[in-house]
Amino acid sequence: MSGSIFAQLAVNDILWVSIAASSLAQFLKPFTYWLSTGEFEWGHIAETGGMPSSHSAMVSALAAGVGMEWGFDSPTFAIAAILAAIVIYDAAGIRRQAGAHAYVINRIIAELLSGHPIQETHLQEVLGHSRKEVAGGVLFGAGLMVLWKLIVQPLFLG
Repeated sequence: MSGSIFAQLAVNDILWVSIAASSLAQFLKPFTYWLSTGEFEWGHIAETGGMPSSHSAMVSALAAGVGMEWGFDSPTFAIAAILAAIVIYDAAGIRRQAGAHAYVINRIIAELLSGHPIQETHLQEVLGHSRKEVAGGVLFGAGLMVLWKLIVQPLFLG
């Protein structure tokens, strides 16, 4: 590898498209919330949870890009795919359950507050994603990387 670290980072399209997939997915959250509820809130742009999963979009773009660049039979793709599987499992499984626990705890606190003077603490309930939100993130991230690698990059960068 030649050039400075910064020059190498600048041309790492897999890195930048993966970051773009996560950022764009996060940007879409207020709009998908509006489509499902009729209420538009910019605050959803900075929250965890919601459609599409930005974590799933990022790691899916990463795995797709690594597979397209070095082959789906490469050890590098295996590392990216396993990392993606762990992140996706966490988004739909563990973090989702943590959100369910926060919901129950918030209800318990609300019931206690109705009859007892106790300081209110509200836990964030939307920590994880539904399977639909994760699938949306996976399709969004992988699709963005495929679009970049097969259409945009060949057209504009030869």
